[in-house]
Amino acid sequence: MSERLTPGDTAPAFTLPDADGKQVSLADHKGRKVIVYFYPAALTPGCTKQACDFTDNLDFLAGHGYAVIGISPDKPEKLAKFREKENLSVTLLGDPDKEVLTSYGAFGEKKLYGKTVTGVIRSTVIIDEDGKVERALYNVKATGHVAKVIKDLGL
Repeated sequence: MSERLTPGDTAPAFTLPDADGKQVSLADHKGRKVIVYFYPAALTPGCTKQACDFTDNLDFLAGHGYAVIGISPDKPEKLAKFREKENLSVTLLGDPDKEVLTSYGAFGEKKLYGKTVTGVIRSTVIIDEDGKVERALYNVKATGHVAKVIKDLGL
């Protein structure tokens, strides 16, 4: 089971391919606040709702100094399909090896319909300008999560 992050931890560095296969690093956002959210799979109902919510609030979040990155175990080709189909403008990164998901505590045992399974734990980690974890939220709900993040951040 991967360790969960807590406020004050240094956010694990990562470089992953986006929907176009271009490498994107957390370091690219140094000096900026970043909301990194982890979701199980592109093109599924809950993940679509969450990605659309982040896209709908992207300008608002950017106006408050936040970049938004969504990470799933999907390959760039599937992320591109997801982006096109749902008209998403949020940055989507693929982590098929699940190394980044694991380093952020977003992959491991979870309950699904009463059964214990291993998979992606829907999570959101908010990282400050210095690369430190400001908040780490695990087992979040897809619906209403973005509004909750905005409220919790006092925006």
